[in-house]
Order: sequence, then structure tokens, then C-alpha cells
Amino acid sequence: MKMTESYVELHARSAFSFLEGGCVPEELAGACSALQMPAMALVDRNGVYGAPRFHMAAKKAGVHAHIGSEITCTNGVSYPLLVATREGYQNLCRLVTRMKLRAKKGEGAATLEELAEFSQGLICLTRHPGEKLLEIFGRHNVYAELQRHYNREEEARNQAIAERAQSLGIPVVATNGVAYAVPPQRELLDVFTCVRNKVTLATAGRLLERNSERHVKTPAQMARLFADLPGAIARTLEISSRLEFTLADLGYEFPRYPVPPGETMASFLRKRVDEGAHRRYQPYHERARRQIERELALIEKLKLEGYFLIVWDIVRFCRENDILAQGRGSAANSAVCYALEITAVDPVAMDLLFERFLSEERGEWPDIDIDLPSGDKRESVIQHVYQRFGKLGAAMTANVITYRGRSAAREVGKALGFEISSLERLSSLARTWEWKDPKETTEKQFKDAGLDLSHPKVRKFFELYRMAQDLPRHLGQHSGGMVICQGQLDSVVPLEPATMPGRVVVQWDKEDCADMGIIKVDLLGLGMMAVIEETLKRIPETYGEEVDLAHLPQNDPAVFAALQTADTIGMFQVESRAQMSSLPRMRPRSFYDIVVQVAIIRPGPIVGKMVHPYLNRRQGRERPDCLHPSLEPVLRRTLGVPLFQEQLLKMAMIAAGFTGGEAEELRRAMGFKRSEKRMAEIEVKLRAGMERNGIRGEAQEAIVRSITAFALYGFPESHAASFALLAYASAYLKCHYLAAFTCAMLNNQPMGFYAPAILIKDAQRHGLRVLPVDVAVSDWNCTIEGRCLRLGLRYARGLREQAAQAILQARALRPFSSVDDLALRVRDLRRDEINRLAEIGALNSLDQLHRRDALWQAQRAILPVGQLLEPLEETGPSPLRAMEIEERLWADYRGTGVTVGRHPMAHRRTEMDALGVKRASDLAQVRNGRRVRIAGSVIVRQRPGTAKGFVFLSMEDETGIMNAIITPDTFDRYKLTVLGERFLLIEGVLQNLDGVISVKAARIAGLPQGAAPASHDFH
Repeated sequence: MKMTESYVELHARSAFSFLEGGCVPEELAGACSALQMPAMALVDRNGVYGAPRFHMAAKKAGVHAHIGSEITCTNGVSYPLLVATREGYQNLCRLVTRMKLRAKKGEGAATLEELAEFSQGLICLTRHPGEKLLEIFGRHNVYAELQRHYNREEEARNQAIAERAQSLGIPVVATNGVAYAVPPQRELLDVFTCVRNKVTLATAGRLLERNSERHVKTPAQMARLFADLPGAIARTLEISSRLEFTLADLGYEFPRYPVPPGETMASFLRKRVDEGAHRRYQPYHERARRQIERELALIEKLKLEGYFLIVWDIVRFCRENDILAQGRGSAANSAVCYALEITAVDPVAMDLLFERFLSEERGEWPDIDIDLPSGDKRESVIQHVYQRFGKLGAAMTANVITYRGRSAAREVGKALGFEISSLERLSSLARTWEWKDPKETTEKQFKDAGLDLSHPKVRKFFELYRMAQDLPRHLGQHSGGMVICQGQLDSVVPLEPATMPGRVVVQWDKEDCADMGIIKVDLLGLGMMAVIEETLKRIPETYGEEVDLAHLPQNDPAVFAALQTADTIGMFQVESRAQMSSLPRMRPRSFYDIVVQVAIIRPGPIVGKMVHPYLNRRQGRERPDCLHPSLEPVLRRTLGVPLFQEQLLKMAMIAAGFTGGEAEELRRAMGFKRSEKRMAEIEVKLRAGMERNGIRGEAQEAIVRSITAFALYGFPESHAASFALLAYASAYLKCHYLAAFTCAMLNNQPMGFYAPAILIKDAQRHGLRVLPVDVAVSDWNCTIEGRCLRLGLRYARGLREQAAQAILQARALRPFSSVDDLALRVRDLRRDEINRLAEIGALNSLDQLHRRDALWQAQRAILPVGQLLEPLEETGPSPLRAMEIEERLWADYRGTGVTVGRHPMAHRRTEMDALGVKRASDLAQVRNGRRVRIAGSVIVRQRPGTAKGFVFLSMEDETGIMNAIITPDTFDRYKLTVLGERFLLIEGVLQNLDGVISVKAARIAGLPQGAAPASHDFH
């Protein structure tokens, strides 16, 4: 046997031991391959968090990936357990699940009795050999573990372990207790040790590693280290040969759907699809029949009937419980999903590509996303799935929280003992803005924070900060991904409690689950779904009409008038500054135009330089060019400009003769984690296919260029169509039922692009009267009074819902007669809460008071008095003067975040007129190229990654919103003013291009500070 093949590392941990390892699993697999080690065991602490990534990386590197976990026990000892068989893996998962589910998140320990219960198929390494372990695992499955790191105390312990092993008659085995791939990573592990123990490097003492010896060593190095115990080295290969299990043998099975006697899942699915198709297609035409039959045949061939039935069952539960639900993503390419009423887009009418959703060649499960109203309704659907499949049969996918700029700066800085002020400066500079200035290097950020990179401590901070980037910090939960299993999921992957009560998560994220072939159903909370659902419920009681979301009038003139003029605040997917700046050029006139509008303002079309060609062609300034006559059916409706992923796939299928599966492989090769090698291979295949079809020369180059430039960012047409349905619905409801729509928007915050203050001002400009918070009439949520909107008690900042409910219960018995009466009858109200209600004017109606009178009365009413004086009420005005306008505005924004009175700029209008400042509503009459002044409160600051450093501002005055564009040089000159001032005065040249109005800033000044709503910055 060669020396290079004489050792396998059986005890390695990664950063997925959360603050106990200094590298990612891929680095361990890479080191193993580079050092010609045939296999390695990843043994992370209390879980298999990093196992899928280790398995995938090892497979690529040609290394055997052994799986295990180091289990913490209640006796204070940790035992590395290695998985020998699938039964052993299932036992390990169940053991970890048992200990995790009964403990707080991030904690848990197993008892020795539990080790015995789940011992089959596991091999135990131990530095604490004893009779009890032999009883638990059996003599042939226990090995005494020796490690050597040039430490005298450790060596003395090794001698004791070896003697004890000999007396017990069990063999010894050598490991290096690997905690990082290469020696320099030891310093990062020391930082993590400090973070875990809440100490600094200066005070950590013996908690830190003594040297850097826990890296991956070559078999030759390990053989030299244990030259006196060659059997301990040889035994690693013996143990490795016993570890037959790999994650390729996971044994996951998707649940079978229970069907009535005499039915199979296939026959039951066919009946449900046929019923739905007759409802959806009237008449049920031949083209739809053929498509549905083709899809069903493939679904049956791939044995996916149970998957579709389970998703159908979830959507049916939503319908039966009056919960709005709509499938989206690539599922909208499926006519079967449409017939089952999982999705709302007709893929046959829209000619969508089924292979984007499902194909035989892909070899992976389809992905169905279901949008649900965010909040309690979505939670009830998640809990339904838990109940349906049992506590151990379903769980949420995890989300691995990694170290990024701020968190890395803060925690590395703490470990190094930096002052708090320096840490705050650093973490604020490490913010993740949308645009990365090439000049804004990490070095420059450190210098801007006043740190000298030539100082050794700062230099070390800089090195460690960069090393920590993207390493796992802890486990979170995915926003809505659920995995379910036939039988118990805890035999496939360990489960643990999520932070949110009633939730359980698996130890893997959604990519890991996909890599392991585990099906995920996304139950996503979408704020606009909650808004639409609430609006539909409010319309009958407010307007006396019934509105059916499935049958909204098509091509409504009011909707398209609003879209064409970019009057879209609050409308789903079309309300952002970038959307507003393209809508007047796009001038949507049909539903398909909205589909395009949703898709075009995305990184893909912008980076691929497709937005302007499309808009120019739409306006008749360029001739549509479909690259090749054969591609005209694919590209005609987007004027020759590929905007959607489905077009990319069809282009490859038509021009190069790709099958649906090959086209999907092309999309994946050029996807988010694009592989240059795979791209090159597929480009060769593309060109060969086009040669066979007679497409050569410039036409071939143009098609290849178009596909490769676009593939990285393409947006699915089915996804855009699903979102366009919601965009149209939100626009229709806003245009025709403004009070109900605005009420629902305010009750479902936070969501969307604009703060409630902006939504309210926009609604007021459209004629809606908004009434303030009032304890005499307000509910917890906002409500509608007549055709006016009344703000709810939820908008009183600092008022607990429990206290608000106590107000409502007391008021239901009889109205409040005074502030004293309120304080006397609602004992739950704290002093700060009654003060807040007084400050925002919510008590004014009780005694016809002004706000300071109410504050005076509230202070007196809340003071403790004896029983004799308690019933006495003080009436009459207070000695305090009433608040002035600016004071009321400050109180409004501080206390509620909104004002229902005049816009702050209205109170400055006389001053603005004197300065020659134009109102937002005046700008449409100003000629293009004229120099103007504009002023307002800043509501949005943006610096998109696609805009080469340009900054875009949206400002609001009493008449509307105006946009300013700031060049990188101008921004550098006025940076502090732009970022720090609430109100800005901007002078520059007005640009009016096709109805899109903006001012190119030349000079920028701050206006005197005043009350204003919070701005939406750099999101």
C-alpha cells in the first residue's frame, strides 16, 4: 500500500459546527483531494448541517464523503459518531431530532440511554473509553481516539486512553481533530471561539488553540506523527471501508396521496384535472386537451402524481377556508396546474413552455410556489401542512445565516477588542448598498472609518474580516419553503425548533434539499395578496358591490390610464421609481403589456441592454428584428427582443434543434452560478445544431450572443404573467375602490415600496378623506367611515395591541366621557401610551381639547390617587398653549409616522414661490432642457447596481412626486447633503422624454429641518 493511501481523516469539522470550525465543507473536500487522501468524515457538532455541501464537493473532487456528527451528551462528554449504514444514518437523524426538539433553539444534549436506543449502524470514536460505550455500541463499533498536536498534556492523556483501551480490549485509531483546512484559518477559529464565549482575544487565555496543527494533514505527515502506532493509522482505512453509507443512498420518498378505494393516484389526478379543465376552458378545446394529455403522460412516467395531488390539496384547503392562493414561478407554465386551479395563468393561451417547469432530462423535482396572504392566513396553511403530515413528517427548510459586511466587522472587531465607536463606524461603512463604487474598496472603507491599515492590529482585523465573509454564523428559517416526506422526515434529515413557535426546520437549506432530491413546496407570504383579500371583503360593506377576482373586467380604461401616466403608487410590481420612469414610454394598452412591464425592469434586461431597444421599437423608432426568420414566432410579440427565459429555451429548440431538456440544461448552465466550462460545451452544441439547420454567419453569431448575454438574468414569462395578474388586480381595485384598497394597504404594512405616509398623501391627492386616530371611534386596524378612511390605533406608535383591545372592550360597554374616564376604565394603559395618544390628537374628541390640554389631562388622570378623589374629573382648559403647525407635524410623524393634515411642503409654499421653486404638478408644463428648481421631502434614495454610480432621488411636495438624477461627480460633491437632509432644494436641467420627467441635478442644498416621514433608502 502506498504511503499516500494509508490514512483517512475520520474527525473533521467545518464552519457548520457554528463557531467551532474555520472553513466551509468544500475547502475540506478540496484539501482532501489535493493531499491525495481517498476519503474523509465530516463530523460537525450536533447535526449534519454541512453534509450535503461536503457530499457534492467530494463527489466532484473524486473523494469518498463519510457522514457523521459529534454528539453532545448530558454527561458533559461529546462522542463523534460515524455512519456505517443507511439504518445508522436514520438513527443519527432521529437522535439529533430528539435532543433538538425538546431544547431551546441552538441547544440540546442526548442521554446515554438515547445513544443506546439509536446506536445501530453507528461507529463511535471516543477519548473517554468505558464499559458503558461497549454496552451501547458493541465492542466492534467503539474505537479509542488519539490526537497529537504537539501538546504535552494531550500526550499524557493519549497514554491514559491507550492503556484504558487495552484493558477494555478495543482498538485505538488516529485522527487529527481537523477544525480548518489550512493553518492560517486557525486565527479565524480563535475569533469564533471568542464570539462563542463572549470574550476578546486578549482575555480568552486557554480557550484558544495552542497552535495551528488542526489542519488537514497529508497521510505521510500523519504516519510520521504516529510512527510509534502504525496500527492507529492503518485502522483509519479499515473503519473507512466499513462506512458504506453515502448521501446518494438517502432513501427520501415523497408522500403518497391517499385516494378512494378503486382509484390510483394517476386515475384520481386525471379526474381532478378533467373536472378543472372543463371549468377553466369553455369550451375545452383540442389544443388544451393535447397539452394536458402530454403533461399528464410525463407526470405519470416520472411518478409525480402524488406531488401534484398534495399541492392541489393545499390549494383546495385555502379555497375552502377563504384564503386567497395563487401559484407562480415555473408552475405557471403547466396546463395541469392551471386546470387544478393551482395557478391562474392559462399557459396554452400564452404559449408558455412546459419544459421550463418539467422535463424528463432534468432529473429533478418540479418547483411550485404558492403565494398566500402574509400573516395569520399563511401561518394557518403552514400549520395545516404540519397537521396533515405529522410533527415529524413536514418541516420548513433552513436558511443559513452567513457572515456579511456588518456582522463580520462587528464580531471580528469585538474579538480584537476594538472600541465600540470604531466598531460602529466600521459596521456602518460595511453596509450593503445596491451599487458598489469601484473606488469603494474595503481598504478605502477602513481609511474612511479613521483606521490606519499600516497598524498591525488594524491590518489583522482587515485579514480576519475578509476571511469571515460568507462563513455560516447560525441557522435561520426560509421564508416559506416546506419539505414533506412519506413516513417520518426525521429519518432523512434532523429537525430542530425554529425561532418562531410552532415551527420546525430541517438542518439543510433549499439548495441542499434540491441537491439531495428532497421536494420543497414554497408557501410564500405576499403582502399584496393580503391587501387584495381584505379589499375584496371591504367592497360589499362600503360600496354595496361584489367583486370577483377571477372575473375582473379586462382592459379597464381607468387602469391603463393610470399605468400610462405612471400614477401607480401602491400598485403591485409597477410602483417603483424605475417602473414609473418607463411606464409613460411603454404606455401599456393590454394585459400582455403589463407582463412585459413587470419583466423589463429587472437586472437581466437592464444589464443585457434590452430595455431601450424594446422601448424604441415599441415607439416606432427602431424596426423589430427577430435575428432569423425561424425565430419570428418566438420573438414577434416582444418585438424581436428576448425578455423571457422561455424565449431563450425556444430559441435553442428552434434554431439548434435542442430538446426541451437540453434547453433547460442550457438555462441551468448559464444560470446564477454559471460554469464557464459548461457554457463553452453548450455553445459548441448550439453552433453545431444551428449549422445543421443552415443558420450560419452573422445570424448565428447574433443568436449565440443574444442567448449567452441574456441567459444569466432572464425572467420567466410565467412568473411575470402571475405577477401581472396581481398588478392588474391591484390597479383595478385602487382605481375603482380607493378607500377599501388604501385601508387594506395601511393594515398590511410593512410592504411595498412606499411608507404609509406616502400612501396616505397619494390617496388624499386622489380625493380620499383620511381621518386621524381617535380613541372614541378608531378600531385597532384602519376602517372606513362612509367613504372616508379612519386611521386605526395600530398607528399610535408604542401602543401595545393588548392595551388597544382593552380600550375597544371598555368603549363597547359605553363611550368614554373624558380623559379621566378613559384612564379610570382602561387600567391596561401605561403612562407612555396615554401620553402618546394625547400627543397625536387621539384624545382631542373626548373633551373638545387641543393636544396639550389632552397631555395635561392625561398626566393628571394617570397619577395614582385615593378612592375618595378617583371619581372626580377635572374639566376646562389647561394652562398650556396649543401646539403650532410645525409642532403638530413633528408630533404626527414621531407618534404615527404619518400626518392626515396638509403636506409639510404646503406650509413652506410662500417661501418656495419666492425662490422660484416649481411644484411637482407644474413640471409637465416646463419645456425640455429648461433650468428649474424643485424642492420637497426626500422619500426615496436609490443607487442601483445597474446605473454606474448614478443616484436617483424621489421627492414629494403637496402636489405629487418628482424625480432627480444625480451624476456620480455631483453626488461626491453633495454627498453629505443628499444623505443627511430630510428636505432638499435642487437646481438643474429638466428632462422630459416621452412624458418621463426628471431633473438632472447641478446644485443641491438642504432646506431648514422640519418634520417629514422616513425615507426608503438604498433598498
